[in-house]
Amino acid sequence: MPTVLRIRGYRFFFISDESREPAHVHVESGDNYAKFWPNPVGLASSASYNAVEIRALRELVEEHRAHFLERWNEHFRQSRSRG
Repeated sequence: MPTVLRIRGYRFFFISDESREPAHVHVESGDNYAKFWPNPVGLASSASYNAVEIRALRELVEEHRAHFLERWNEHFRQSRSRG
């Protein structure tokens, strides 16, 4: 589960066996969890975050969207070439 960004107490990461899904990023802090699609930015699922936190997370995904997509492509290109 490579971490691609740590910011404001949130950890954004990928799960390595999810390459068959469209690009997405998971985020967690404490016991809270969410999954976002970066292209276009949208909430896929969440647990325990309130509406204010989801809005802040969405803004972070929008701000770092290009980074997430770049890292997604790098990570899963490498994963496929090893497997």
